[in-house]
Amino acid sequence: MFIPKLYRSEDFEVMRKIIGENAFALLISSVDKLRATHSMMMLNEDDPENTYIETHISRANPQAKTLKNGDEVLCDFLGAHTYISSSWYDHINVSTWNYEAVQIYGKVELMSHDELYIHLDKLTSKYESVQQCPMMVKDMGQEFVEKEMKGAFGIKIIPTEIFIKQKLSQNRKENDFNNIIAQLEQSDDNARKIAEKMKAIKK
Repeated sequence: MFIPKLYRSEDFEVMRKIIGENAFALLISSVDKLRATHSMMMLNEDDPENTYIETHISRANPQAKTLKNGDEVLCDFLGAHTYISSSWYDHINVSTWNYEAVQIYGKVELMSHDELYIHLDKLTSKYESVQQCPMMVKDMGQEFVEKEMKGAFGIKIIPTEIFIKQKLSQNRKENDFNNIIAQLEQSDDNARKIAEKMKAIKK
């Protein structure tokens, strides 16, 4: 990911928020050919010294059949994003797109049976806890869970490089910057999210 200095962030709280809110991300590899799978990802920070991404894909997925310990992969997270019209400037310019994104390069570490179980339990708890009648892994029965786990390929991604990008009109003069925010606040949810993030970096 190309990140001009103006849009580069070293704020790991921003990274955590982007990953937490946009967990359905792309797992990209190139072991035998270029492959990409959308999968649910979680940032594991149980040990601050050994933070990693955890996810799982189907064992039937050709990508799962090629990945092994030590392989390099890329996890691509796209955060809030929206179109920015050039009509919102007080001068002639080009339209663009504002967005947040995180890309993490890392080495694959295959999950053990127990690690996969814990991963699925945590993942289920995260998204089921807000449901009216949550269905947790412990409620499904050990036999059923074990059977379903046979079809899951769990991996940990140990980060080697982390890139955080916030392209939020930092290159615009104050009048244009404020007008972009005003326009976005009248649009859809994604646009309003970007407006809030623009206001936050201005403080």
